[in-house]
Amino acid sequence: MAGNVVHAVIFDLDGVLVDSEELWDVVRRGVVAEAGRPWPTEATRAMQGMSTAEWSAYLIDTVGVPAEADQVAATVIDRLATRYDARLPLIPGAVEVVERLGRRWPLGLASSSPRRLIDSVLESAGLAHRFQVSLSTEEVGAGKPSPEVYQTVVQRLGVHPLQAIAIEDSSNGLRSAATAGLGVLAVPHAAFPPSEDALALADVVVDSLDEITLELVESMGRRNGEWPGRR
Repeated sequence: MAGNVVHAVIFDLDGVLVDSEELWDVVRRGVVAEAGRPWPTEATRAMQGMSTAEWSAYLIDTVGVPAEADQVAATVIDRLATRYDARLPLIPGAVEVVERLGRRWPLGLASSSPRRLIDSVLESAGLAHRFQVSLSTEEVGAGKPSPEVYQTVVQRLGVHPLQAIAIEDSSNGLRSAATAGLGVLAVPHAAFPPSEDALALADVVVDSLDEITLELVESMGRRNGEWPGRR
């Protein structure tokens, strides 16, 4: 498939459209502190991209929170939902970039957030109508960096992975999208930047959502069987 073949764009949610990575961290740390357990240095990055089942199990099995997985998950998600209800932390340019790209291409959402929070964010931001497909990693077999969530979204959109662009911020998200075969546009989060090896998987790196123009995405079409920026 030579030439420009971008037929769909798939967004991540946390860290791309909503500035929630720090909120997730604060809430999870609070649950761990209430349980009297120390916070492992690697825990924050380890859980980025994990599905609900995966991070709740991690808090129990690795961090040592003495509770059932369902209970831990419900507590964290309830506290996130309360914070979202008080103030939805949309990243500057989030609504505009979704509207801009959504007028040109079918959009998908591949998120590690649970369904409850995905629906809440999209409805509150007035963006639900722009996404033909939205999927939580809790609805597939494994969270990021597994490619399964991206593979499923492109399948439901009816496009080949090589015809889709993923917009991601985290190490596990970048790995997930690249492994699934999509073109990868990285918007690194300042507070939680991806590792260098993960960022190297991106075909294009921008500093803000405002830089994601129609022309930029169109320029990411595969040429001669390769993504233009990938080595």
